[in-house]
Amino acid sequence: MKKYIIILLLSGMLGSLFISCEEYLDKAPEAGLSEEDVFTKYDNLFKYFEWVYREDRNANGGVFYCSYISGVRAGSLDFETITNIADGGRVMWGIYHQGPGPLGDNNVHYGPRLTAMFKCVRICNMLLENIDRLTDGTQQEIDDLIAQAYFVRGYAHMEVFRLWGPMPYITNVIGPDDLWDIPRLTPQGTMHGVAADMDTAMIFFQKAGKMRRDPGPGEVGHLNAFDQKKPNGVTAAAIKARALLWAASPLYNGTQKDWEDAAKATWQAIELAKQYKYEMVSYENYYDNYYGTRYSNEMLWGHYAGTANQSTGSLMNKHLLVGVITGHKTNNSGTCPSQNHVDMYETIWGDPLNTEEDRAAATALGHYNEQDPFKDRDPRFYLNIVYNQAPLPGFGKADIYYENVDGQTKYSEWLDPSYAGRTYTGYTIRKTWGLNSLKNPGTVPYTCSMIRLGELYLNYAEAVNEAYGPNGSAPGATMTAVDAINHIRAKYPGLASVQSRFTTNKDDFRERIRNERNVELSFEHQYYYDIRRWKTAPVAMGNPIIGMIAEKVPVSEQYPTGFKYERKALEDPNRQCVWFDAKYYMPFFSTEYYKMKNFDPYEPW
Repeated sequence: MKKYIIILLLSGMLGSLFISCEEYLDKAPEAGLSEEDVFTKYDNLFKYFEWVYREDRNANGGVFYCSYISGVRAGSLDFETITNIADGGRVMWGIYHQGPGPLGDNNVHYGPRLTAMFKCVRICNMLLENIDRLTDGTQQEIDDLIAQAYFVRGYAHMEVFRLWGPMPYITNVIGPDDLWDIPRLTPQGTMHGVAADMDTAMIFFQKAGKMRRDPGPGEVGHLNAFDQKKPNGVTAAAIKARALLWAASPLYNGTQKDWEDAAKATWQAIELAKQYKYEMVSYENYYDNYYGTRYSNEMLWGHYAGTANQSTGSLMNKHLLVGVITGHKTNNSGTCPSQNHVDMYETIWGDPLNTEEDRAAATALGHYNEQDPFKDRDPRFYLNIVYNQAPLPGFGKADIYYENVDGQTKYSEWLDPSYAGRTYTGYTIRKTWGLNSLKNPGTVPYTCSMIRLGELYLNYAEAVNEAYGPNGSAPGATMTAVDAINHIRAKYPGLASVQSRFTTNKDDFRERIRNERNVELSFEHQYYYDIRRWKTAPVAMGNPIIGMIAEKVPVSEQYPTGFKYERKALEDPNRQCVWFDAKYYMPFFSTEYYKMKNFDPYEPW
């Protein structure tokens, strides 16, 4: 395996390394904007740097292009529908599971993230190397720009790392006469580079008075700062903690010290978030992290994506919503959770339902009935999933069943075969929908937590459990790994704490932490990455995707709800996952790969 990577190879990255200031500023040549104009005038430098927050897919985007809302808006890859937790409705969205490449024949749909992120790196390095040329701007404004540049540079490197593995960590402007053969770092080296940039960003955010951008809860202007969309000092601490968690993860052969470092950094981020009055949203305000508001006070960094109604295909409906919601017969694929995902929602008593043995044990306790499967579940199930007979504004309830009428199969509204995009699993997504439909018309603001406080508690629990065990804690911390998980669960009414039988050793508790993460962060584009860094993807994606569509039958003791539920693997092979180890990372285009002699992909297995 080669230790060097040729920068030219990286799918158009050369252009982003050497592109001119004029092109970055989208200025026509006749505008006469020179490099001197850009780097000596604060207003021009500010506009130059603002490119990193663009979300235009055709312009190769910026950091927000990688958010899950922006990904849907741009028509790019829906990460859930290329895993075992969701089906894509229209088969064209599920076909990423198949084919010879890591994402199948349609792997182009991962979008231009590589180019976009290295463009961001280039802009940040240009700003940092030229910041001393400014002749105006307040010191606070300059410190804020410097902080953002360090932050975005680190964040962009991490996004590339998560999708393509370790890369060179570029901290200077590369010119045409400079060495292009830059060493590929180790995973830990890459993530420590991110952590170092976040540390520096925190210093300058502190100097700029931008540890948070808006006043705290109860103050005028709360969640409504003019620059609310931008990261701050608490964001930098949180991303540092995330990076160190990745460095410790099994895919990267993390050590005991790596877990300890991650635990310490995450606790520091939690404490900093509390100091600046961030808090998790309440159960009653659950959807504030996803729609209905521009930002929530749980978001350590958020992306407001704009408003949409049921017919706004370019923003939400093209991928997220099934056709019955929008009325489109041939479009609108839908993100349809699988039974594999639904089984992750425990009973209200905390009984796991992941395996047949788990379900049998819960049934023996009277806590679960396969023929009344949606009763007494983790409250997040009802918040996140549209299931058969789920109450829905405009629909009354979701009819997701079929029945036999005079020897003919009759399909209910949500299974209407005239819709190309319909559910084949028996479920569709509720969490990020916004409930706007033809039967419940409305315009809804959509948002995305780029990182939120709930994730920090999950990250802390994972790192502490691996470093110190379930009942251990980071140095100086007042919370154990078990406490962190139960702190999240406590906000959901009636949901029991993690059962004590799972908290006696780190191996048992590890599975509950991962399950908790899968539920709490469901459909926030975390699962795709998590099963890779945990190295559980071969099992998760090696098992069939299961659906459970109800058949309407007479009410009886056996079928108390009047529906017969039966688990079935999705029949179409294009809807099933195919795993091989190359899928740990995204592919490079072969046309780029074969240009260079000294390139081989990083192989973690």
